[in-house]
Amino acid sequence: MLKRIRKFGRKIIYRYKKRYELNDVVDASGKHLSPVLPKEIMNFLIDIDGTICDDVPNEEPERMKTVEPYPDALETINKWYDQGHIITFFTARTEAHRKITEDWLKKHGFKYHGIIFGKPRGGNYHIIDNHIVRATRYKGKFTELVEKEVKIKVFKE
Repeated sequence: MLKRIRKFGRKIIYRYKKRYELNDVVDASGKHLSPVLPKEIMNFLIDIDGTICDDVPNEEPERMKTVEPYPDALETINKWYDQGHIITFFTARTEAHRKITEDWLKKHGFKYHGIIFGKPRGGNYHIIDNHIVRATRYKGKFTELVEKEVKIKVFKE
């Protein structure tokens, strides 16, 4: 669970016993906005089915217990965690699948801070947020992230 406290004018969040300091953000008029993580800390939202293991539909929960993780996913995600990034799994699995999912992640040694269940099914996601959003489409292998120029859809100015 995300917990925010103020200490000596700074915002601190604790995610499962790890401490992250948030930076204050102030607009041109001096109004405080939502705080942000330091630039060197990434807030990874990672899908489970079809991304860190084979795609298992919600209608076949028995397969969720036995599916094998992709080794490169396990290695890369745990490396990001060890580097201090925030790892949250964001899955279309439902709350009914929580125990199976948490047990599976533990069994295979995934390090993470949280899980969000109930992601809309069907793909074709377009995320709109007031914070910086970076998206990486999984195409079969976890590797180091590289910068690449691409076309994106944005609001008209």
